[in-house]
Amino acid sequence: MGKSSKRKRHHKDSEALPPSSSGEHCGEFPLAASPDRRPPRHHHTANGVDEPQVVAVVVEAPPTPQAVAPCMDSVVKVFCVHTEPNFSLPWQRKRQYSSSSSGFVIAGKRVLTNAHSVEYHTQVKLKKRGSDTKYLATVLAIGTECDIALLTVDDDEFWEGIIPVEFGNLPVLQDAVTVVGYPIGGDTISVTSGVVSRMEILSYVHGSTELLGLQIDAAINSGNSGGPAFSDKGKCVGIAFQSLKTEDVENIGYVIPTPVILHFITDYEKNGKYTGFPLLGVEWQKMENPDLRMSMGMGADQKGVRIRRVEPTSPESQVLKPSDVILSFDRVNIANDGTGECFIHASIPLYPLVGKSNGGCRVPGEAGAGPTQYESYGGGRTLKRHNGHRHGERIGFSYLVSQKYTGDSAVIKVLRKSKTLEFNITLGTHKRLIPAHLNGKRPSYYIVAGFVFTAVTVPYLRSEVSWSLHKMPSLSGYGKDYEFDAPVKLLDKLLHAMVETADEQLVVVSQVLVSDINIGYEEIVNTQVLAFNNKPVKNLKSLVHMVESCQDDYLKFDLEYQQIVVLKTKTAKAATADILATHCIPSAMSDDLMT
Repeated sequence: MGKSSKRKRHHKDSEALPPSSSGEHCGEFPLAASPDRRPPRHHHTANGVDEPQVVAVVVEAPPTPQAVAPCMDSVVKVFCVHTEPNFSLPWQRKRQYSSSSSGFVIAGKRVLTNAHSVEYHTQVKLKKRGSDTKYLATVLAIGTECDIALLTVDDDEFWEGIIPVEFGNLPVLQDAVTVVGYPIGGDTISVTSGVVSRMEILSYVHGSTELLGLQIDAAINSGNSGGPAFSDKGKCVGIAFQSLKTEDVENIGYVIPTPVILHFITDYEKNGKYTGFPLLGVEWQKMENPDLRMSMGMGADQKGVRIRRVEPTSPESQVLKPSDVILSFDRVNIANDGTGECFIHASIPLYPLVGKSNGGCRVPGEAGAGPTQYESYGGGRTLKRHNGHRHGERIGFSYLVSQKYTGDSAVIKVLRKSKTLEFNITLGTHKRLIPAHLNGKRPSYYIVAGFVFTAVTVPYLRSEVSWSLHKMPSLSGYGKDYEFDAPVKLLDKLLHAMVETADEQLVVVSQVLVSDINIGYEEIVNTQVLAFNNKPVKNLKSLVHMVESCQDDYLKFDLEYQQIVVLKTKTAKAATADILATHCIPSAMSDDLMT
């Protein structure tokens, strides 16, 4: 989606913490409300949120026990065994660990939980409230960006006596909510109540993206992940997924709201898999300065944001240009600060079906709900309710983009050299030069003469030890502070770089496995590879092809900071096998590079 003038440099007190194990101190950072986990310690992908300020609210009465009680049997405990890759030693996997979290049953014999609750899962089991039986579950889809996963259970016995949770409308400020789940500290179900204190575009810590989110003042602790948040009518209005924990604030939790949840479900139903949330491939700046607006030829009644850069690989690059001013997106006007009026379209599943007709469809039988408030949506399986303008609320226009689906079209109006133009664009997901996650895949690597080459990702940065800063290994690694401690050039590319081609990767020498063949090169760590034998390195696969097919006398690698590595081709390739044997490495390259 559109990005403001620069990507956020996240504060140290806005980083995600690893899941907590029994007795583990939760620390002072926001927690991606993670599974109750037993060691070893594990870090989730971080994309912190700017530290929220506490908002004074009038506390309403919590949802009545009568409304929430029937829903509790639909809330299940999720047990997962994870086996993660070792991103620093990509030919290995880390020691497996176990976690527990929450989930809830929805229509179609499916269960929703958080993506980080089942990340790199080896086995997933579910247990119903009051039961002593754990049922094996299958992961149908994982939406890393929105931190949602969809599960099912093959055993019909599991579904006996469970009534699926129903989704409700997006709540408004000060609406009461109840979070239900299985947090750390006990084995039985837990209930906490609070109110909605803020609705805005949030940074989703696990997915390193920004989507609509709700802030509530109910406690969300480790193990609450994936549990439902209920309204006072007993309808699900969100999924608990992260919380803010600092010395200055208490009980600030975050909930994935129904528009995001139902986007995920509809995406899966339409495509048979999760395809992601589309993005607008531009970076933009605010137009709040009157002189800036005048210089761009904007009239007194025109508002919008200026495009700084357009991603070269995005569909938008065919029509949008730097210095275009975005005036509206899909007929919704954009303000000079990048916000739009808050029109919320909450999709509502068609259950229960109560007989009010709407063009051949049926709508929920709510008091005062007329057919004109709904439209058919998602192939007749869901409806879209027009809740209309929310008085006093504005929201970043990226919300409008995120409500679309991959492949959808949108109308964008821009001002270019004092002329107003309209374009139809096709929306899609966009690749980052340094990906925030690998969607469950193992990292790629290539080894020759002891040089370990890999493509940089956020998980890699978080796992790496701090050689570049301290010239010696640090047991703590970059970890949650990767955005402060990783090499400056890698951070600059993480925050600002755009891919020039769809297959571009940032390839580095991760480390050098010491051998007689590489004397003098031992201290090269996390250094970008720019060229091989005077040919640019586009990605790791292209580097492998060039090295493996090289018939020249020497292998020459051009690195950043004007460093070069030169090795005799025959002796370098001959030494590789012995180095692999010394370090018990099964192959010189990952499986994906062999084809």
